Amino acid sequence: GEAEAGPRRLRAAAMAGFVRELERRAGPALRLEQRVAGGVGCVVWDAALVLAKFLETGAYPLARRRVLELGAGTGAVGIMAATLGANVTVTDLEELQELLMVNIENNKHLVTGSLRAKVLKWGEDVTEFQPPPDYILMADCIYYEESLEPLLKTLKDLTGPDTCVLCCYEQRTMGKNPEIERKYFELLQRDFELERIPLDRHDEEYRSEDIHIVSIHRKRAVGP
Repeated sequence: GEAEAGPRRLRAAAMAGFVRELERRAGPALRLEQRVAGGVGCVVWDAALVLAKFLETGAYPLARRRVLELGAGTGAVGIMAATLGANVTVTDLEELQELLMVNIENNKHLVTGSLRAKVLKWGEDVTEFQPPPDYILMADCIYYEESLEPLLKTLKDLTGPDTCVLCCYEQRTMGKNPEIERKYFELLQRDFELERIPLDRHDEEYRSEDIHIVSIHRKRAVGP
């Protein structure tokens, strides 16, 4: 999708500087620091922008809901949810906590819910994140084959029957990406129901043919 106008516009801004502004429908823009020297999780990826702006459409009510973001990176999606009134925990590895803290601090005056950062390593114990949140947010979390099993374990451990997982990802056609993506959705469908959110429900400006949002719920236990 590099050649299309939409993704290119989003991507150009992500690579430019250290601070990325993400405008909001109501009120001042979010200011998101990035770490250009780093790799994954250090810039605001397109899927994070698309998911953050989708939350603003109000399709899913967030006020006073408990929200957990996995693989938060810069925290863009979770921070947006907190400006929409959600009580948010953004999670990522230890080495991203400092960046998350900076971005929480930069945007705390816009938060109408609550916002905190915590370490969560996929596949490990999630007791401290119980009871299950109302929403789990994920943007571009599928790119390493070795992280699929731990990620799925974490999703199973974290979700209750009413948890809605919103997963946004950019469809990548290079190398092993299609294979990893296929495997992820195959494994996911053992325990979860998936529903793709049509493109016309995404934010009218922050959308792209190759960026998908999927709503995911635990499969209902079938009675005897």
